[in-house]
Amino acid sequence: MGIITELKKGRIPSLVQKIARAEKIQLDVLIKGILERRIVITRNKKRKKVKPTGIGYPLTTKINANVGTSTDKSDITFEVKKAILAEKAGADTIMDLSTGGDIRKIRQEILKKTTIPLGTVPIYQAAIEAVQKKGGIVHMTEKQIFEVIEEQAEDGVDFMTLHCGVTLETFKCLQSEGRVMDVVSRGGTLLLTWMLYNKKENPLYTNFDKILDIASDYDITLSLGDGFRPGAIEDSSDRAQFHELSILGELTKRAWMRDVQVIIEGPGHIPLNEIEMNVKMEKKICHGAPFYVLGPLVTDIAPGYDHIVSAIGGAVAAYYGADFLCYVTPSEHLGIPDLEDVEKGVIASRIAAHAGDIAKGIPGAKEWDKEISIARKKMDWERQFELVIDAEKAKSTRNKMTPKIKEVCSMCGEFCAIKLLTDALKKNK
Repeated sequence: MGIITELKKGRIPSLVQKIARAEKIQLDVLIKGILERRIVITRNKKRKKVKPTGIGYPLTTKINANVGTSTDKSDITFEVKKAILAEKAGADTIMDLSTGGDIRKIRQEILKKTTIPLGTVPIYQAAIEAVQKKGGIVHMTEKQIFEVIEEQAEDGVDFMTLHCGVTLETFKCLQSEGRVMDVVSRGGTLLLTWMLYNKKENPLYTNFDKILDIASDYDITLSLGDGFRPGAIEDSSDRAQFHELSILGELTKRAWMRDVQVIIEGPGHIPLNEIEMNVKMEKKICHGAPFYVLGPLVTDIAPGYDHIVSAIGGAVAAYYGADFLCYVTPSEHLGIPDLEDVEKGVIASRIAAHAGDIAKGIPGAKEWDKEISIARKKMDWERQFELVIDAEKAKSTRNKMTPKIKEVCSMCGEFCAIKLLTDALKKNK
């Protein structure tokens, strides 16, 4: 029995109570949000040792960290290390996007070594297996695709990205309008390649009820993927993007009729002035379902710094109502991220999410900032290090140049504004 079904029967799972306490909100508010589908709980009921995580309003904005192998670099130990580091750095969920090596073993190892929810994109495994066994992506069978979805559910995957809105009609919209970057979604392109070769509609769309059967059995959250998300600022907010979104809105209602939880994925590369509109469009068309955005990236000119670019977009998106941010690392558009890239990506997205939470009044968000400001006023460095988002970074930066006066930092030294005024007030008592 899934979480929604249990709540409908008047039963309150312990994990729902844990989330209410962690989020500092009333239990009845959380339950109402889940039943109204504004909040999802990402947890496969087969996975016992998982930290309960709620995504949606009025909960804190969550962040996801991607890991995974490629055909160029396939090292299970390395990817597991990245997953562990992402959790330690404060990621709320992890997605395994592996396309190289033993994909199932990588997934199983991450599930063993981490305690936060894990997401996947099943079409990756199905496509890679078709290449290995039959010589090409186009030789995937519909049966094989659904066997992979079932296998991943059985392994304990908590949420899945499924590009159900990639249809032949949506592709016509893209062709008629034209784009600089065409389709940049790997999952979307794998499906399109298969569809165009086989002259058939997307099996994830035509067999959506099969997906709902599996999701219902395992209480998996469906993350309905944006296969036509813009991959360049020039392509943002076009007909193909919104045609796909309208399909996802229809599928969302079908999923809810089966008590299956749904997240909607969104762009991508969009300029700052279009973020509000994109969030509001998703909330309207997809009936308030939680919105999961990649970044968004607000400019295309900064490879090597895209964690900063996405943090700018992520903060704005969170403020306007995005519920879930997918991190972007400095390696985005350049190569597979290393451990340092993963940590930087997680921290940048956490900052963005928190900035958005302050602006939209999420309980406890502003209070965190007040606590650290009080510690700064007292020049209580130990308390500041307890509160900062990355204590190791803060400590190492301060220790690079030890100030002559221990209460202050080396930027202002003896002319520290806080110390000068504090000393002046003491003398004038």
